[in-house]
Amino acid sequence: MYSSFGIPKNFRGRRSWSGLVAKIVLAISLLVGVLTLLAVPLGNYLARVFTGERTILSPLFRPVEGFIYRWAGIHSFTEMSWRKYLTILLLFNAFGFLIGYFLLRLQGLLPLNPTHRPGLPSLLAFNTIVSFITNTNWQAYAGETTMSYLSQMVVLAVQNFLSAATGLVGAIALIRALARKETKTLGNVWVDLTRGVLYVLLPLSVIAALVLVSQGVVQSFHAPVQAITLEGRTQTIPLGPAASQEAIKLLGTNGGGFFNANSAHPFENPNSFTNFFEELLIMLLPAALCFTFGRMVNNPRQGWVIYGVMLSLFLVGAFTCCWFEAQGNPLFPQLGFATGPNIEGKEWRFGAIPSALFAAVTTAVSCGAVNSLHDSFTPLGGLVCLANMLTGEVIFGGIGSGFYGMIAYVLVTVFLAGLMVGRSPEFLGKKIETREVKLSLVIVLVPSFLVLLLSALAVALPAGREGITASGTHGLTQVLYAFASTANNNGSAFGGLKAGLPFYLWTTAFAMLAGRFLPLMAVIALAGSLAEKKILPPGPGTFPTTGWLFAVLLVGVIAIVGALTFFPGVALGPVLEALLLRTGRLF
Repeated sequence: MYSSFGIPKNFRGRRSWSGLVAKIVLAISLLVGVLTLLAVPLGNYLARVFTGERTILSPLFRPVEGFIYRWAGIHSFTEMSWRKYLTILLLFNAFGFLIGYFLLRLQGLLPLNPTHRPGLPSLLAFNTIVSFITNTNWQAYAGETTMSYLSQMVVLAVQNFLSAATGLVGAIALIRALARKETKTLGNVWVDLTRGVLYVLLPLSVIAALVLVSQGVVQSFHAPVQAITLEGRTQTIPLGPAASQEAIKLLGTNGGGFFNANSAHPFENPNSFTNFFEELLIMLLPAALCFTFGRMVNNPRQGWVIYGVMLSLFLVGAFTCCWFEAQGNPLFPQLGFATGPNIEGKEWRFGAIPSALFAAVTTAVSCGAVNSLHDSFTPLGGLVCLANMLTGEVIFGGIGSGFYGMIAYVLVTVFLAGLMVGRSPEFLGKKIETREVKLSLVIVLVPSFLVLLLSALAVALPAGREGITASGTHGLTQVLYAFASTANNNGSAFGGLKAGLPFYLWTTAFAMLAGRFLPLMAVIALAGSLAEKKILPPGPGTFPTTGWLFAVLLVGVIAIVGALTFFPGVALGPVLEALLLRTGRLF
C-alpha cells in the first residue's frame, strides 16, 4: 500500500529526540567555539590596523600602502570631517557603479570570454551592479550562463572587496567617534579603505582561497568542458576562477555565487569540511568587529556584551531552524509515516542539519550565500531565515553594517532605559540626545519601511503578482523574503519568485540602494555628532551597559521592534502556512 505521497504506509520509524538535540547542539557548538577562538585575536588585529599600530603584516604591506598614497596623491595624515568623509565614500561607490555598469554592458567585446557571453541588457546590468556595490549580491541571473570570466573578476569580485571595505570603514568611523572626545574629524576615508582591503580582506581571502582550492573548489581559466553522460547525452561542465571569488564572497559577507547554484554547487562547496569552513568565513569578520570595538574604546567588556547579544540571538534562530528541518514534514506522523528530516531542496552530501545551520548563518550575517533551497524549507524553518533578516541584519549582520546597526539599537536602548528609570541616557560617557536618537532610528527603521512598502506594492500591482509562482501564504512569503533580503542587503533568495521581471529588477535595485546608503549616511552623521561630544565620567545616574541587565534589555528592544513591525506579514505568511500544513493544506 502506498500513500498519495508515494511513501510505503508500512514504513515506520522512531526518532530519538535526545539524540537529535545532541546533534544540533554539537554542530552549533563546534561552529561557535571555533568562531570565538578566532574572532578575539582577529578583532585585536583589526584594532591595530585601524589605529595605525604596527602589525605582523606591516613589514610586507607598509611599503605598498605608502606607494598607493603617493601614487594617488593621498595625504594620509590629513583627517576629514564627517561630511567630507561621507561625500568621498558616496562618490567612491558612485564611481564603482559607473565603471561596473559599462563593463557589464560591453562584456561581449572584452577578453577572457571563452563562451562568448554577450553584454548584459541595460536593466539587468543596472540591477547587478547595484547589487554588488551595496554588498547585497542579489542575483537575477545565472553566473555560469551570463557572465564572462573578466566580468566575474574585474566587476563582481572587485566590488566584493570594495563594498565590504565600505561597510567596514563605516563601522570603524563610528567606533572611532565613540572613542574620541571633542573632535570634528573621523579619520581619513582613503586610508581606512586602503587598510581595510590591504591588511584585512586581501590576506584573509588569499588564505581562504588556497584552503578552498585544496579541497576541490575550481580555479581555472579553462573553457567549459563537454562530457558524455551514462545515457549518452552531452553535458556542459562550467569552470572558471571560482575559488578566488568564493573566498571574498564569504569573508566580505557578499554572497554572490560564481555559479547559479551558489554554495550548493560542488565546485564552490565540495564537502562537509568546506561547508563548515564557509560558515566560519561568513561569521568571522562581523564577530571580530565586536572585539575591535572593545579594544578601540578601551573597554573590552563592552565588546563582549555586544558579541553576547549577537550570539544569543543567533543561537536561538540556529537551533530553531535546525530543529524544524531535522523533523521534516509535520504531515508524515499524522499519515502514519516515520518522521524524517526535510531533505527536499538540500544536498545529500550535507544533510538537513548542516544545511539548516548554513541557512541560519547566511541570513543572520547578511551574506546571502546558500547551500540549499530556502523555498523548500518547512514553514517555520524558513521563518527563521526571514526573521534573521527582518531584525535589520544586526545578528552579526554584514561586515561593518551589522555592527553599526547593532550600535543604533544600543543607543535606542540606552535612551529608553534612561526614560524608564530616570537616569541619564549615556553610552561610553557620551550623552545620547535627540539628534543621536533620530539618526539611530533612521538606521533601524529605513530597511523596515522599504520591506513593507515594496512588499505591499508587489502584492497589490499586477506587475508584482506576475512574478509570484506560489499561491496563498507561500506566495506572500516569497515576496516578503525577496524585499527583506534586498532592503537589508542580504542577497539570499527564497526561490520561486521571478526576479528577472522588470518590476522586480527595478524595485529590488531601489531597495538595495536605499537600504544600503540611507543608513550609511545616518551612521556617518551619527559618528560626527558623537565625536564632538565630551566624555563624562560615570556617575550615580549613569546606566551601566556592560552587564547582563543591559544585554537583556537590548535583546528585548530588538525583538519588540521586529515583532511590532512585521508581525502581520509574518503571521499571514510562514506562521499561517505552518498551521495550514498541519491540516493537510499544501501550497
